[in-house]
Formats: sequence, C-alpha cells, structure tokens
Amino acid sequence: MKKIYHLKTCDTCRKIIKSLKLDGFEYHEIKTNPITVSQLEQMGKLSGRFETLFSRRAKKYKQMDLKNQALSEEDYRQLILDEYTFLKRPVVIVDDEIFIGNSPKVLEKLAANLNK
Repeated sequence: MKKIYHLKTCDTCRKIIKSLKLDGFEYHEIKTNPITVSQLEQMGKLSGRFETLFSRRAKKYKQMDLKNQALSEEDYRQLILDEYTFLKRPVVIVDDEIFIGNSPKVLEKLAANLNK
C-alpha cells in the first residue's frame, strides 16, 4: 500500500508532495475526509505509539492546555480522531513502513525508500 495523509491547505504538505515522486500513491485529505478508527489503528500499529502521530504544534494544543495534562495513549488516539489538526503531517505509508511529519531526517528516509 502507498498512501499519504495530508492537508491540502498546508504549504509544507504541498511542498513535500511536489518535491517527492509520489506516483501511484493514494492521497487522503484529512480535513474533508476525516481518518477512520481503522486507519488510525493501522498508523498506530506501524508507528508503535499514537503519541508519535500527535502534533504538539496544533493551535488547539495550546488552546486546550494539553501541555499541562498527563495524556495517555488512548487520549492521543481520541484527540487525533476528534480533531484532524492533531495528526502530525504528512503521514506517508509505503508498504509496511510509516513516515511521520516533515523533519529533514524523516523526509530523507522517505526519499531513500522511494528511490529503491
């Protein structure tokens, strides 16, 4: 499976999609087409933890004062399901590997994987 979860209004997501050769990928826009429980479960299984998928950069993170709360894995899972902005983006799945976020290290690994 080749799939990318992204936000079409996110400049960073658009830049990454444009720079990488993502031919044959299924695109999933998370704002207009929210992720399902089973999709999030699959991402959680591949990443090992829901916390890895959680974005602390989301505006709602500060608004909800989540920084000062002890969040469990179930909390991270539910927050991502409730609010698309809590999913760290983009999330790219290539077969049984997952690439989360836009750090240079992650993008380098993704590019290397695509060029195999």
